[in-house]
Amino acid sequence: MKVGVGLFSSLLLFLLMGEVFAQRPRPKKPTRRPAPTRKPFVPKRVVPVGPEPQEPTDFPPPILGPPSIYPDCPRECLCHPSYPNSLNCENRNLRVVPVIPFRTHYLYLQNNYISELTAEAFNNATDVRWINLANNIIHRIDKQVFEKIPGLLYFYAQRNQLNEVPLGLPTSLEQLRLDRNRISKIPAGAFTKLENLTLLDLHYNQLSDSDLGKNTLKDLKNLMQLNLAHNTLKKMPIGVPNSLIQLFLDKNRIDDIPKDYFKDFTHLAFVRLNYNQLSDKGVPKAVFNMTSLLELQLAHNQLTLVPLFNNHLEHLHLNHNNIESINGTEICPFSMTADLNDDRLVPRLRYLRLDGNHLHPPIPMDVIMCFRHLHSVVI
Repeated sequence: MKVGVGLFSSLLLFLLMGEVFAQRPRPKKPTRRPAPTRKPFVPKRVVPVGPEPQEPTDFPPPILGPPSIYPDCPRECLCHPSYPNSLNCENRNLRVVPVIPFRTHYLYLQNNYISELTAEAFNNATDVRWINLANNIIHRIDKQVFEKIPGLLYFYAQRNQLNEVPLGLPTSLEQLRLDRNRISKIPAGAFTKLENLTLLDLHYNQLSDSDLGKNTLKDLKNLMQLNLAHNTLKKMPIGVPNSLIQLFLDKNRIDDIPKDYFKDFTHLAFVRLNYNQLSDKGVPKAVFNMTSLLELQLAHNQLTLVPLFNNHLEHLHLNHNNIESINGTEICPFSMTADLNDDRLVPRLRYLRLDGNHLHPPIPMDVIMCFRHLHSVVI
């Protein structure tokens, strides 16, 4: 009896377990989703990142000096007791010109961050004679500035960002340095009545022939040095005063010199025409035969012949041309049988440079001997 009950209990338990397993949900097989449609790859447009605009905060802070014994001395500048007429404001990280004391004759403002020159700072600066503004970022100069300083003698503003020669320059001016700017324009009347100007430096700018009309330089009657090197000139500048002593025209595109260009220059002693496009055709035979000429530089051109020169010439640069031979009779018009003590006949050439040419044969010995003053020859 007990055995039957045990079997019945086991059978009942088995049936109950089967019922439980039958009711458990079967795991469904995962349904495969369709692959998503990908958008075609479109590269993003790359926008070039330019330099951010320079803000005043990009500059280092102005440097303030200790209190001065002069109550009118700006803290941004130095006023030395040994030089009471000098105001030294160079290398002070200045953005603007400080108020200039009345006693100032010499004003040093180079190597700062000054962007423009306005008249307000010069209200009391009526006795300023010398201004150095080199190596700033000046792009504008008010005409009224020069009305405040009518006795100005030297104005240096090289290495700035000027686009044209400033107007209103005082008639007292003797030296004007505007090299290494962006000058492409000389306004009409910019040099009017500058009869006292002796030095005009405009090299490393963007001047062309059209910027130098026949009347541009006509008022500069006492000009001694004119520097127009590193511009875009194709012709010799016209209207140059015959008072000139030094003329620098290196690194232009000049290919022709008019036959009588130098005929009225009685004081011209130094001429530099290196790195131009001069050939024999563009250099008249005797254009440089001037008694006043002491130094002539014609390096890095396209010459095949040595131009004639006067016996007074002392330095001659003809290196890096296309010269193949030298005519001794022309370059040294002197008879070897003549009196060697007669300096009027023997060329005074001291320095001769001919390297970078195609000389063959070498310079004849009698030619070298002719230049008895010759200290150095580079072949």
